[in-house]
Amino acid sequence: MTDRHPPAPPAPSAAPADPATSAAVPPAPGALLSAAALTSFRLNGQFLDVAEELARPAGLTAAWWQVLGAVLEQPLPVSGIARAMGITRQSVQRIADLLVGRGLAEYRPNPAHRTAKLLRPTERGYAAVREIRPGHAALAARLLAELGPAGFAAAVSALETLSEALTAVERQSSAR
Repeated sequence: MTDRHPPAPPAPSAAPADPATSAAVPPAPGALLSAAALTSFRLNGQFLDVAEELARPAGLTAAWWQVLGAVLEQPLPVSGIARAMGITRQSVQRIADLLVGRGLAEYRPNPAHRTAKLLRPTERGYAAVREIRPGHAALAARLLAELGPAGFAAAVSALETLSEALTAVERQSSAR
């Protein structure tokens, strides 16, 4: 795994550092948002690096694996995959077409919509994802050893909470 992402710079300080009171003064909301964003960007880059490394031996890219992973349990239309992953429909459409072209996925009729076909993996697509599982499991075990079960669960929970809060804020903004 390559680490092409330098550590995030420290967030701007809410107030001048005073050793006597610095522990009692919470960071300003803007500093917290900046720190959350920078950390998320770095984490995203790290996950993309790891995903590329894990997917490469199976003949996939991280993006292909992401789209295949979204339809492993049930076929979905491109718009549903895009919503679930938080990326544009056009990006998913381009990747879905590549996967179909390479025989890793196929389009199936959608009983709920005449034109929005469902994407589902082919046996070759399932096989490619199965090839990734041992490396995925090994990385999960290493992270679990590093964080501990409670720490790992808390990290995931914090990420989910932040994502849900951003969704709520976006909804409030778009409702205005």
